Amino acid sequence: MLNSIRSWTALKRLIATPDLPGVGPTPRASRLSLAELNRQVDCFMEEASLPSALQPLVRSAALLWHDYLDESHALSQDIHTADGSFLHGIMHRREPDYGNAKYWFQRVGKHACFADIAQQVASLLETQREKELAADLAPRGDWDPFAFVDACEEVANRPSSDHRVQTLKAIQEIEFDCLLAQVFAK
Repeated sequence: MLNSIRSWTALKRLIATPDLPGVGPTPRASRLSLAELNRQVDCFMEEASLPSALQPLVRSAALLWHDYLDESHALSQDIHTADGSFLHGIMHRREPDYGNAKYWFQRVGKHACFADIAQQVASLLETQREKELAADLAPRGDWDPFAFVDACEEVANRPSSDHRVQTLKAIQEIEFDCLLAQVFAK
């Protein structure tokens, strides 16, 4: 377990950017170049001795975090697990193709990380006095990825500086972190 936590921490540090990914497709200036990102991910996978089955998922996640949606999609569509469908759903939500995102979240089913996401999102939204959004996204302590897709669609035309957009970007980070923490815990 300790080794998996170290691996997740190392990956998180490796893919970190000064700003969070948007809820839409716009690439950030802070992302690594595709060549540099792939080089760093290759080094990480070798140093962490990642099982070959986990490598496409890790690369897809790193690409998604760095706004390489097409490249992430090419990998996630061939990962036939709930984790792969989860990444695929996030990618389509950001693309934006909201209906397709919901299709992929339907394929995820009830993911093992949903309880953690719901708890962390509810805590974040409580500090921001966003009770209505918390009730929509984490009703009865359950994460609702479909409501999150709807929330992202609602802010699609707002500027990145908008308070609600910033909140959804923070929630997207929680979602991403919980998913990958679960992946590395297996």
